Amino acid sequence: MRILLTGRNGQVGWELERTLPALGELIATDRQTLNLADPVAIRRTVREVKPDLIVNAAAYTAVDRAESERDAATQVNAVGPGVLAEEAKRLGALLVHYSTDYVFDGEKRSPYLETDTPNPLSHYAFTKLEGERAVSASGCRHLILRTSWVYGPRASNFYQIIRKKAEANEPMQMVDDQTSVPTTSAFLAGHTVSLIEKSVTGLFHLVPTGAATRFEFAREVVKALGSRSSVEPAKSADFPGAARRPAYSVMDNRTVAGMLGQSLPHWRDLRP
Repeated sequence: MRILLTGRNGQVGWELERTLPALGELIATDRQTLNLADPVAIRRTVREVKPDLIVNAAAYTAVDRAESERDAATQVNAVGPGVLAEEAKRLGALLVHYSTDYVFDGEKRSPYLETDTPNPLSHYAFTKLEGERAVSASGCRHLILRTSWVYGPRASNFYQIIRKKAEANEPMQMVDDQTSVPTTSAFLAGHTVSLIEKSVTGLFHLVPTGAATRFEFAREVVKALGSRSSVEPAKSADFPGAARRPAYSVMDNRTVAGMLGQSLPHWRDLRP
C-alpha cells in the first residue's frame, strides 16, 4: 500500500509519520512540499504518488486569526480537502480527514453524537464543516474523524502553555466554562491506524472517554508534573478572542469504541 500523508510537521502529522509505516510505504509531505492552499500542487502530487491511502493531517488551526484570514482558512480547511477527495475518488483511494468538535454550537448538555446537527460559531469551525461536506460530497471512500482539544509534545498547544508555567511553578488562570475532551496526538494517530486496518469508513467522533474544563485539565497537568503552581478558575470573558468557542463540545465515542471492540481510555490516563 502506498500512503500519502499531509501535514507531517504538525502535532498529529508527526505522530502519524511514525504509525502509518505499519500499513505500507509512506510518502510524508509538509507545507513546503504540498501546500493545501494550492489546488494545482495537490492534484500534481497525488497524481505523481498514486496513493492507495491519503491521510490529511494538514489544517489551518489558528482559530482566532481565521476571523481575519478567512480566505486562507477556507482554502486549507475546505477547498483543499475537497480537491484531495476528488483525486482520491479518481484513484479509488481512501481519504482520512480530521475535523473538530467546534462544528457544534455548545448548546447541548450531553455528549454530541455523529447524527447531531452541526452549527459552527466561528469561521474556523465553518471551514472545517465545509471540509467535511466537500469530502463526503465527492463520493470518494473516506474516513472523517472529529476530535477535540488535541495536544502533544510538539507545536504550540494549551498543554505546552500549562506545562511551561507548571515547570516554573508560576500561578495560572484557566477557564472553567468551556468543556470538551482533551485528546493526545498519539491517541489520535494510534486509533486512526486501527480504524484503517478495520476498513472503517464514514464520519465518526474519535476522542478519549470523559470530559473536562480547561481549568480541570490544567489541575491534572500540574498534579502530574508535581508542580507547586496554583491554578485558579476564570471565565472565557476574561480572555476575549476574535472567535466564539462552544461552551460544551464533548463528543460521544461509543460508535468508534464498538467498531474497535474495546472501550477507549479516559483522558486522564493519557500522557503526551
